[in-house]
Amino acid sequence: MASSNPEEARSRGADCDLLFGEPGLIREVLGALPRLIWVQATWAGVEPLLGPGARRDYLLTNARGVFGGLMSEYVFAYLLLHERRILERYQAQQEHRWDPAETGMLRGKRIGLLGVGSIGSELARTAKHFGMTVAGYTRTSETCPDVDAYFHGPSLREFASSLDYLVSLLPGTPETRHLVDASLLAALPPRAVFINVGRGSAVDEKALAEALKGRKLGGAVLDVFEQEPLPPEHVFWSTPHLLISSHTAAPSFVKDVAQLFIENYRLLLEGKPLKYQVDFERGY
Repeated sequence: MASSNPEEARSRGADCDLLFGEPGLIREVLGALPRLIWVQATWAGVEPLLGPGARRDYLLTNARGVFGGLMSEYVFAYLLLHERRILERYQAQQEHRWDPAETGMLRGKRIGLLGVGSIGSELARTAKHFGMTVAGYTRTSETCPDVDAYFHGPSLREFASSLDYLVSLLPGTPETRHLVDASLLAALPPRAVFINVGRGSAVDEKALAEALKGRKLGGAVLDVFEQEPLPPEHVFWSTPHLLISSHTAAPSFVKDVAQLFIENYRLLLEGKPLKYQVDFERGY
């Protein structure tokens, strides 16, 4: 496990060949680990270990296959909050006001997934439980059986044009930076709700704030941001129809990630390929 004290970690690093920990802490000690052959990150995102000049002479594996259930709980909590008008009902309760307005339902709604990896596949499976139609936008893969329609490349606007919900699960790479821009947001129906549980860098934050202020979207839920913690003066704190959850959607629980490390360690000892190896060029 990566020490929380970089100086202590450096002093122990001469003979270290395996490392298990948070990418931000690992970045601080990489230079003191000359024998390093494998790093198991506790996060799905490994941006601190990427970028120009980053060391690449070791195997890097990230935490995948452990966050799908947590992300599914998070996303569908907010979908149900929206459809069932829970906040409006609570406001009526505070005002001692009877609110018999009809609610919506998830059945028959269309959800779009920007990225259909292990987490996206879990969301697609849950969406099917609720009777939703699932659209997926990916680079090339079409492996999830719960996705009804796949879109690639230049079909991004077509993908967005009929959605009730758009969920971004994108990693933070140069290719995904500001992929959710003014053009994509304009392609969404005004009823659509946008949810970002991937990386904040995938969203043009100014464009999203303007779309919400102009009532061009039905709402947004943001768990991740370009700068974290979100500065107190950021426009999002006062943007209407926006809910913020402070990067809490899918925490890394030790028992889950430790099991992944154990599985990969056994594979390493057996000389077999490790699970969830990161491509340094792609960034995931």
